[in-house]
Amino acid sequence: MLKIKSKYKVCKRLGSSVFEQCQTQKFTLSEARSGKMKRRRKNVSDYGKQLLEKQKMRFMYGLTERQLTRYVNEANKTPDPKVSLNKALESRLDNIIYRIGLATTRRASRQLVSHGHIVVNDKKTNVPSRKLIIGDTIMVRDGSKDSPLFLDIRKGESERAVPNWLTFDAKNLSGQIKADPAYAAGDTLIDYSAVFEYYSR
Repeated sequence: MLKIKSKYKVCKRLGSSVFEQCQTQKFTLSEARSGKMKRRRKNVSDYGKQLLEKQKMRFMYGLTERQLTRYVNEANKTPDPKVSLNKALESRLDNIIYRIGLATTRRASRQLVSHGHIVVNDKKTNVPSRKLIIGDTIMVRDGSKDSPLFLDIRKGESERAVPNWLTFDAKNLSGQIKADPAYAAGDTLIDYSAVFEYYSR
């Protein structure tokens, strides 16, 4: 796991979208004062841009280099690699827990799974990278529902907008996959084409 100080350094290089902790007014003002927002990516080579996008994807989803390489290689075997890669990343258990609002960051999502707070299809799991499919259900296990971790959610105070391919029941702390995650180039924070170009070298 990266330390918080290291995460801020990564955000300064790759952009605030990489880590949720950087998506604050304080970070934005700090970047504006330093002038780095204007200088970022100026005169960067094509390879440099591809590397930045690859690193952005890796840090955003909390992947090792080996994991991302495997996802890209598998996606390249399909008719539409971009859609397949997006589906593989978005369908990870840790990402879905984050998307439905059970955790404020993907890192926190991984901790929830590792600490045994989550069940999938009524079975306990401790694998954050587990791939979920349409129809799968995610729920906080009964023994964890009264934890302070989920108090604000059960009170209805969570402000997370749930994607339309997922459903979430705040009262029961449960969610379900009702469709495949949609991919639209203009809606993503990552240039998927640049990522594939990086790995094609």
